This record gives sequence, C-alpha cells and structure tokens, in this order.
Amino acid sequence: MTILKTIIVDDEPLALKLLAAKLKKVPNVEVIAQCSNGREAINAVIELAPDLLFLDIQMPGLSGLDVVKQLQNDTMPLIVFATAYEQYALEAFDAYAVDYVLKPIDDERIQRAVDRALERFAIKSDEQSENKREVIGAIAHIDQKHDKTVTWMADESTHQDPQSVDIKNRKIVIKDRDEIHLLKQQDIQWIDAAGDYVCVHALGETHVKRCTLKEMLVELDETQFKRVHRSTIVNLDFIDKVIPHTKGEFFLMMGEYDKIKVSRNYKDVVKTFLTN
Repeated sequence: MTILKTIIVDDEPLALKLLAAKLKKVPNVEVIAQCSNGREAINAVIELAPDLLFLDIQMPGLSGLDVVKQLQNDTMPLIVFATAYEQYALEAFDAYAVDYVLKPIDDERIQRAVDRALERFAIKSDEQSENKREVIGAIAHIDQKHDKTVTWMADESTHQDPQSVDIKNRKIVIKDRDEIHLLKQQDIQWIDAAGDYVCVHALGETHVKRCTLKEMLVELDETQFKRVHRSTIVNLDFIDKVIPHTKGEFFLMMGEYDKIKVSRNYKDVVKTFLTN
C-alpha cells in the first residue's frame, strides 16, 4: 500500500488539530509534520521532502499561494489547498487541476483529495515532478481577475533596445496584477520555473512572469546568473552559505530564509563558484 508522507499547514490551532484527526483515519496518509505558518511550511518541505501538502490559503504573513511561489518546482510536493476562498479562485483551481477542500472540511472531500493525490503520485513521469506548474497557472489566472489599471513602477520604457543597453543593466519587465515592475538584475536573488511561468524572487517579494526558463536566461547576465537545477537559476552574489547534502547534492542559503537545492548535474557550478 502506498503511504503519502504528508505535511499539514494552518495558522488556526483548532483547524490544524481537526485536519490531523481526519487524516489519521485515512490509511494512505502519514502526517509527518504540522505547521502553523508559511515559513514553517517551506522549511518543513525542504527538510522532510513530503509527498503531499495540505495547505491553508489565508494565513498572515506568507499565504498558502506565497508558499507555493517560494518552493522549488523540483522539490514541491502535491498540493491540496484548504480554503474558504472566493468562487473565481475555485474555478481557477478546477481549470488547472489543482485540488482543494472547502472549509469546514468534511471526511468525504478529504478522501477524494487523497485518492486524487494517490493517482497522480503513481504517475512516474516528468509531469509528476512538475507539481508547481498547475498551481502557478491557477495563481496567474486568479491574479488576472484583479487586473484593473496598470501602474508604472519606473520611468524607463519597457521597450529596451538590446543593442543600446548592456545586459548587466537590462531590466527585467514583469506584469504583476495591476502593476508593471522593472527589476534590476542585481536585485534578483533566484528564479524558479513552473511550465510557461517563472517565479522571480527579488527584494523580499516573488513575482510571476509568463515566460519559460530558457527565455529568461537570454535576458540575464550569464556571468552572474547560473543554473543550479533543471528549473532553478540563482544570482551568485546572494549565496551566503553552501551546505553539503546527500549523494553529491548541495543546498544554497540565499539570504536569511531561502534554501535552494542544487542537483548533482549542476554541482560543478557550485564547485567553480567556491574555487574562484
């Protein structure tokens, strides 16, 4: 029998206790951690590598959607949102095959979510390892519902002439809900891919940009930004610590909170960085 290692996240202690009690009745689930906020959830996912994450959306600080944005695509578990969210968001989750349970949570809905997770977990393919793609697509769809006006966050035009702007000084243009951000490359810490989207982490915020990782690499200074996983790029200037992991892998500490996994295929990037 397949057992899904599961982490549950909710900022309300009673809701967390109730969800744990209901999941205890499900034979295919083993709850390995309970988290009361988004930061705890991110750390637990990195350390424990769960198969499934029951994640409350509305939490102070980092919301459930923020947690997804800050998890690496290649290390993100299957997601089930626990929510009392607006109908348009639920429609987005349905459209992108993102599972959710409505609050107040009932046993039947939990069992259905676990059954779906088991079906997806059994699929051994690249599709299975890209759990972030569907969720980011739904988040982008939700954000589009909020778009009303466009606020320019800088005086420069978004139409940058590649011949007249040095690549190091070329800004990254991101339309994020009702704003357009022009990000300086030196402010970007790391970038993670999720299908046709990338999550750009800069100045303590995460922006979702519609483009592939390959397209993103063309815009960046290749001497400063290096690929450390098939879906992850880091800015070398933000690496504070390198932590050896199992089987030749590494973790990179990027600032106070972000911990990025380096796969074996890209370990030479870290070795070169350390020896220069």
